[in-house]
Amino acid sequence: MTTQTRTPDSAGKTGFQLPKWAGSFGFQIIAALIVGLGLGLLAKYTGSTKASPNGLGATLQTIGSSYVSLLQTAVVPLIFTAVVSSISNLRQVSNAAKLAWNTLLWFAITSLIAVLIGIGLGVLLQPGANTGITEQAKYAGKSGDWWSFLVGLFPKNFLGLGASTTVTEGVATTSVSFNVLQILVIAIAVGVAALKVGKAAEPFLNLNASALAVIQKVLWWIIRIAPLGTVGLIGNAVAVYGWDTIGSLGKFAVAIYVGLALVLFVVYPVLVRTHGLSVKQYFSGVWPAVQLAFVSRSSVGTLPLTQRVTERSLGVPRAYASFAVPLGATTKMDGCAAIYPAVSAIFVAQFFGIQLDFSQYVLIALVSVLGSAATAGTTGAVVMLTLTLSTLGLPLAGVGLLLAIDPILDMGRTAVNVAGQALVPTIVAKRQGILDEALYNAPRNGTPFVDDDADSAAADPSAAAAPAAGRELADAK
Repeated sequence: MTTQTRTPDSAGKTGFQLPKWAGSFGFQIIAALIVGLGLGLLAKYTGSTKASPNGLGATLQTIGSSYVSLLQTAVVPLIFTAVVSSISNLRQVSNAAKLAWNTLLWFAITSLIAVLIGIGLGVLLQPGANTGITEQAKYAGKSGDWWSFLVGLFPKNFLGLGASTTVTEGVATTSVSFNVLQILVIAIAVGVAALKVGKAAEPFLNLNASALAVIQKVLWWIIRIAPLGTVGLIGNAVAVYGWDTIGSLGKFAVAIYVGLALVLFVVYPVLVRTHGLSVKQYFSGVWPAVQLAFVSRSSVGTLPLTQRVTERSLGVPRAYASFAVPLGATTKMDGCAAIYPAVSAIFVAQFFGIQLDFSQYVLIALVSVLGSAATAGTTGAVVMLTLTLSTLGLPLAGVGLLLAIDPILDMGRTAVNVAGQALVPTIVAKRQGILDEALYNAPRNGTPFVDDDADSAAADPSAAAAPAAGRELADAK
């Protein structure tokens, strides 16, 4: 049992110092879940309903909806700057058009496999079914279809913004909305144009990179107040929907982790093996980055280690890895951008009693593959979830519902993301004949990186710089 430590304060008195684990973000989220659950049950059993909430119910609803609004506000600038930045990374690789194309192709192939697994699990496990909640009529006519998807790709203005006006009891209210797919198309066009312009576009790309860093900082602040948002989100969900919500969220979490396990321990090993590589060597090489990703919950935060293991343990040439791995950190997320949005979209549809047809399942797959470039750092899952739900015309209230348990899911999602970010460069390097297989297969003696002696004896001349990289890493550790 952890006890509080009495420490003298500046006035010579004694005070209480909370244990370190009490200040951790994970503990705060768990505590917020418990508090939100308790407050939600209290609100429900004191007569709060969705149509007529009492004071506590209205407070929880306001806190939750305000937090979701903060996240949605950041979606537009995040998508634009992240996609432009990802495309601009191509300028760092000279005479590597073939490598770039193959990298993007395998990003898409592995993402498609992952999203198909997510769709299959959503249909098979039915995580959002039997809740007794029927809001289909409210969203009738808003479901996505192929025609609206194709038409929606063409921007009507630079920011993909739209406005609508409603009149209630003689009072006109105008609301502004945005089309995420249009923003994605605009960002891709601007990024490619900047590459074509060349040196003259450098100031713009530098400004975009700075803007992305600022936006990510603001988003991190929003994420830091997630415990407060969690109290409102889970509390309001329980107050409105009762125990069915908790059971459905549990089934949803199980479906997500089953999908993540299938991709990490079945799909990836099959791809490694079909390319004539050792599965054991792949996992022993990439595992340090996977472990850090699971704990940190950030692909960007794990990026330096991911790039090191890709070069040093998996034998991918540094010039290529320095392009492919950073690009993958923002665009290659099989956990956040494939499995999660697929299962989430099906969960939200089932939860609100909305039927999806075959074409909409295909649309989920297409949006997940094309929209993965919209992910960035720790917010990729939120962006992809918003993108998928808005494209299908599903209620964005589902975002708030799922955010309540997002930290629990994010650990597994990020681990799979990072494993895929190291896998694709390895596969492409192998297919293009530039993979240092001697380094890939070198014994690691229980450490995540090969010994310098073994590397020197086994590596070919093209890997001459590898020992120095290993010593540099050893010094850093």
